[in-house]
Amino acid sequence: MGQLHSSNDSAIPPKAEGTTRILLVRHCEAEGNTNGRFQGSSDCGISGNGEKQLELLALRLRNIRMDSIYSSPLKRARMTAEAINRYHHLTIHEDKRLQEIDGGDYEGLLWADLPKVAPEQDANWYTAPQDFCAPNGESMRQVYDRVWQAIRSIVRENPGKTVCVASHGCAIRNILCHAMNKPLEQLNDVDWCDNTAVSVIDFGEQGNPKIILLNDASHLTPEVSVFAKQTWWRRENMERKR
Repeated sequence: MGQLHSSNDSAIPPKAEGTTRILLVRHCEAEGNTNGRFQGSSDCGISGNGEKQLELLALRLRNIRMDSIYSSPLKRARMTAEAINRYHHLTIHEDKRLQEIDGGDYEGLLWADLPKVAPEQDANWYTAPQDFCAPNGESMRQVYDRVWQAIRSIVRENPGKTVCVASHGCAIRNILCHAMNKPLEQLNDVDWCDNTAVSVIDFGEQGNPKIILLNDASHLTPEVSVFAKQTWWRRENMERKR
């Protein structure tokens, strides 16, 4: 994959001529993040802390050249795209394929209750996400295929340009897994990202992806960072679920 800029390095290097760049941004903190609920495809609002994150994100990306912006249609992603667009004044294109995983029967459920309701799927979510599938929802395989089709379409529609994409945590994790040329079975090798974290993927003229920046949330202060207040996402804690 070449050299990655660490999560402590906020610099975004210049794009090579002929490459298509995707700026991949996770939505700001939403009500589901605050309340500890499986929000998946639920169209919940953002939190007060999320509004603070958007202010910092908009400033972070104000001087980054963008040619277009794409967003999941869910409110938390759309509002993130609109905040990014504050200094760019571009058309925001909505694409349903960028939506979060459909949690089916688990939508709105407290994460703390999932082990009681569905212990096997709760374990899968943390330790074998490739096997996760919510009743009346999506399998992780469907998400893995869906989001990459969206990214590939965006790249084809914007050759040589820089495009910002606002999406969701699980969706972004699957996109990054593809960009790392990893099969779905290695999804747990890809770290989760904080709300409003930025990743950069460059696609060469032959369409090969290269990650330039990975899960960078250096624009957030500890006071507004969601991950600074949580530990579930750390690999060692997910391993303890086994």
